[in-house]
Amino acid sequence: MNGPNPWRPTRRRLTESLSAIIAPVAACSLALGGLTTWAAAGKAGSPARITVSNGRVFLPYGDNTRTAAFFVVTNMGGADDRLVRVTSSGTGGDIELSRHVATGRAAAARESVDAVTVPAGSELSMAPDGVDVTLRCKAGWRAGDLVSFTLHFEDSEPVRTLAVVVRPGGRF
Repeated sequence: MNGPNPWRPTRRRLTESLSAIIAPVAACSLALGGLTTWAAAGKAGSPARITVSNGRVFLPYGDNTRTAAFFVVTNMGGADDRLVRVTSSGTGGDIELSRHVATGRAAAARESVDAVTVPAGSELSMAPDGVDVTLRCKAGWRAGDLVSFTLHFEDSEPVRTLAVVVRPGGRF
């Protein structure tokens, strides 16, 4: 005996089924959108892994006590980090991050910067025509002396390193 089919696609049943499906699909879409934004902002993956090498400090000449220090900062991690400060007990103080900027007609100047980004999987190579650390030197420095620095980052632990005092004009 063939009885009536217990399930028939009525308008009410279709509306209830559709309502039951929409909530999980919307929640998954929202979560996927959030994860995509998080990954695009560089927050996904491994944290920054910072190393510092090739530290150099220019030996000032004449009566000048201002000079510059340069480092190669490498980030082997999966997230960007920012160099926010440099300290040293081996200098005359007054240390700041700065950038070389063209002012027109073969002239240039230094401008102070609050922080410098060290991109994930890349390096920041400081140089006289880019980013550097400006500072006041202590009296009596000679070429070959070592000066201790600590580089402070936004997300990573501070990195202590040495920079060798060199005469300006050498190869970078």
